[in-house]
Amino acid sequence: MFKGSIVALITPFKNDKLDEENYSRLIHHHIQNGTNGIVPAGTTGESPTLSHEEHRKVIEIAVKECKGKIPVIAGTGSNSTAEAIALSKHAEKSGSNGLLIVTPYYNKPTQEGLYQHYKKINDNVGIPIIIYNIPSRSVIDMSVETMSKLFELKNIVGVKDATGDLNRADQQLKQMGKEFIQLTGEDFNALEFNKKGGRGCISVTANVAAKLCSEFQSASLAVNDSNLQTRAKEINDLLSPLHKALFIESNPSPVKYAASLLKLSSQEVRLPLVEVTDKTKVAVKNALKVAKLL
Repeated sequence: MFKGSIVALITPFKNDKLDEENYSRLIHHHIQNGTNGIVPAGTTGESPTLSHEEHRKVIEIAVKECKGKIPVIAGTGSNSTAEAIALSKHAEKSGSNGLLIVTPYYNKPTQEGLYQHYKKINDNVGIPIIIYNIPSRSVIDMSVETMSKLFELKNIVGVKDATGDLNRADQQLKQMGKEFIQLTGEDFNALEFNKKGGRGCISVTANVAAKLCSEFQSASLAVNDSNLQTRAKEINDLLSPLHKALFIESNPSPVKYAASLLKLSSQEVRLPLVEVTDKTKVAVKNALKVAKLL
């Protein structure tokens, strides 16, 4: 169910309020352009600055607009276990197909604390859970051993790996086997990640290159087809400058600027994020031109 190009969807704002109409349009844009799944209320969707009401609303809209056409993996993580459970229960009740749970940030739990956090969430829901391991933002790194222990639980099905370390894909495949769903959280390493047993990417770039990212994933996952592997490399080369440009400044400010150039969304972000500098704007615009999107 969870594979291919899954977009970590931005949340459009208008005058600092959730732009529900534009949000619905964005979802239909992805359905029409081959995106294989939607992640509403993830960190690219600025979940830290969404109110609880807004958080619930974007998940509800995503479920309603996708209407079973593509899966919805709701971002429901928190550094408060109780809050993560409440958000997860709401997402399940709303009809989400799965949950994306980020490792608790700032608290710096031990590996045992990580295990107990996810186990508590697991025990309170009945839909699949994907662990989101992103040490650069959460400060902690879930070990392969802890992940393996969690995989024994009924709802833990995979990981969004944003470590940037391709060796982890090998280690996780060896430890958990092919049934454990590995999705990269790093667009730039998606080609090699899939060669190592990955099943796709929860992508930032897909926000502005939905069709290309979808085609890339389809081609790169066809590991035994040399022609499709060649096509995957061609698309990867085309998108590489964009992958890089979208992280010159803190995500999602650059991708929201890119989306504004393509008339997909406003570039408005919420404090403490700010709009990108002129220098970054030039880099993003140039990368969109290289990818033939602008």
